[in-house]
Amino acid sequence: MKDTADSLYVDTDSGLLGLVSRLEEAPEIALDTEADSLHHYFEKVCLIQLSAGEEDAIVDPLCGLDLAPLLALLARKPLILHGADYDLRMLRLTFGFLPEGEVFDTMLAARLLGYEEIGLASLVERFFGVTLNKGGQRSDWSRRPLSDAQLRYAGDDTRYLPPLAARLREALEGLGRTDWHREACHSMVRQACRDGTQQRDEKWRIKGSTHLTRREMNFLRALFLWRDAEARRADRPPFHVFGNEQLLDLAVRAASDPEGVFRGGTRLPRNCRGRRLQALKEAVRKAAGQPESEWPERRKRRDRPPSAPAGLLKALRAECDRLADDLGIASSTLAPRSALTNIARDRPGSLEEIMKCGTLMRWQASLLEPGIRRLLTK
Repeated sequence: MKDTADSLYVDTDSGLLGLVSRLEEAPEIALDTEADSLHHYFEKVCLIQLSAGEEDAIVDPLCGLDLAPLLALLARKPLILHGADYDLRMLRLTFGFLPEGEVFDTMLAARLLGYEEIGLASLVERFFGVTLNKGGQRSDWSRRPLSDAQLRYAGDDTRYLPPLAARLREALEGLGRTDWHREACHSMVRQACRDGTQQRDEKWRIKGSTHLTRREMNFLRALFLWRDAEARRADRPPFHVFGNEQLLDLAVRAASDPEGVFRGGTRLPRNCRGRRLQALKEAVRKAAGQPESEWPERRKRRDRPPSAPAGLLKALRAECDRLADDLGIASSTLAPRSALTNIARDRPGSLEEIMKCGTLMRWQASLLEPGIRRLLTK
């Protein structure tokens, strides 16, 4: 454990227990994480940054620490985060962490206050006149040792959150939007902590695959599984092995000419050679020998719901734009276009039905309800 870059760097169990003890009395804790999603297949949390009172600390989970006492503390404490959804997803993925206390998201607060610039650096400069160095955003946080510049960057992500949250709370209260923000944070936490598992057999259906023939989809599936295996083997993100557009292009070429696809005209990444190239050729060979009965089926098109009346939808959009402008927030913050389309089509008769039309929160539906009722009764 050492002081570095104005934050306490915690890399021992004794140092962590001391930090947890000092944070026990904190009324709330600012929290951020750094992960290695851009650099590894098996993504994980590599740093946990914390600020409360005079305490600024960076905990290093990669030092073999027993994090149970810290995670238990964080679970029951009110937390402050900026753009909390990613951090909460990574904490759940890496440690099974679920917050039990209130979460205050400063990005959501800025959005509900109608600020155009809602990034942390912009907010810190707006309120405190401090320019943050954002040069560490693409760092590989799993590599050790960390530089002082990296630690300073990481520490800055929580150092300003407590005073920033105080300013934003005051502004929300002044506009009567505290309940909006609380509901928005609860919704965000539910979404971030839900089980997002997907059947592995369906992950190969990447964007653009719906336009392929069954034969082409058969090659795409084989190529996707090859890429996934190579990414796992190298512990690198799949896009470092082969891009999605390249997969689609190669699937179409291989389906047309599996024997000649590698003889020329197909550009492969420089990292695709040797054993990896042989594995790729084997994947294409196996796909070519796959009987048609085992090719993937095209997804059945869902019956399209009836179209929303164009005139009513236009009027609803205009009403949403007018109300959002009066509130000084973005129209998309008040209601996404998809929700307005569902409202125009389904003509909801109650507040609860309005909420269900686009998974709107109660504060959004309550603001929209008078205008919706007026337009639906015309």
